[in-house]
Amino acid sequence: MLPSSPSATSAPPRRRVLHFVTGGFSGATQVAVDLCLAQLHSARIEPILVLRRKQRTENATKLARIQALRDQGLPVHVVPGWAHLITVWALRRLCERLRPDVVVAHGFPEHLLGRRAGRLAGVPALVQVEHNSRERYTPCARAQARRLSAVSARLVGVSEGVRRRLVDLGMPEEKTTAIPNGIRLDRFAAADALPASMREPGIVMSARFARQKDPQTLIRALAVLRERGLRPVLQLAGGGKASYRRATERLTRQLGLDGQVRFLGHHGDVPGLLMSQRIFVLSTHWEGMPLALLEAMAAGCACVASLVPGVEGVLEEGRTGLLVPEADPVALADALERLLRDPELAGRLGTAARARAIEEHGVDLMMRRYEDLLLSL
Repeated sequence: MLPSSPSATSAPPRRRVLHFVTGGFSGATQVAVDLCLAQLHSARIEPILVLRRKQRTENATKLARIQALRDQGLPVHVVPGWAHLITVWALRRLCERLRPDVVVAHGFPEHLLGRRAGRLAGVPALVQVEHNSRERYTPCARAQARRLSAVSARLVGVSEGVRRRLVDLGMPEEKTTAIPNGIRLDRFAAADALPASMREPGIVMSARFARQKDPQTLIRALAVLRERGLRPVLQLAGGGKASYRRATERLTRQLGLDGQVRFLGHHGDVPGLLMSQRIFVLSTHWEGMPLALLEAMAAGCACVASLVPGVEGVLEEGRTGLLVPEADPVALADALERLLRDPELAGRLGTAARARAIEEHGVDLMMRRYEDLLLSL
């Protein structure tokens, strides 16, 4: 009797991965969302997104964004955020019900809360993703992070600088790895048809108003440029803390720049805004891996950024952009003057920045790196 032909082996079950992150829709949230949406189409990963409610900042826009994610088929859950113990309790109950194979906890303090909840619920593997190079670790939080690192499978930094910061904080280096952030490049497909010569010779900065960001230095640089006979229009796109925005508006009035600076608030078409302008500025005090800068590079903007941890390694001075010292309005004005007076230089830098973004910072590449890591646990 002839042996029967072997049956096709069934595909292994998808690994259930729960991503836990702030519900404030910061850069960390966007990375988690992009990963989840990419993993929806993976044959190997089943994603779940859990957001920690930000009651002071929750509004109709964010609720609509959550619903839009659900409409795309992504399971989205929201847990209370008004007290850490309540967050841990609610997330633990959710983990016990959903039974994920891995909890990936993004950002501070969410990576502390998420890993605590996952450990209490008996989740097999815990992963921390650190999104910033200058988180406010108290001695207590640092000790807790070290204890949790002992029971975590991996500690991910969103850039090499962030990974080194984890090691400096006392985390086990053998568990750390760097996975650079990525962006959806398809949103910037029209950039090649919009060379610098076709764009407005203006400046844009897309960033939330927060302690981390430094639009005030950019405003002061505009005042320096005015003394040199240059009056470019600056567009500031982004939400954030009202008190920081008011302080920036106050400085703008004091320097007599009201007619040059436009406060756009949350902008519904950031790719379109970036591709309409020749120059992008990221004036900041610290970063992890700045998504706004990656988007500006993909949009083909000539980019100027503060030389701070997180930006290092993203822009190459004189090749893909210009780097200036942190909080130095004169140096920033010098860099902007070069680009404003030399459109060809702006065009070359924008083209090179776009090529670098396509080669190294697509969300598909980021997703493959995370997927390989998650399946290796």
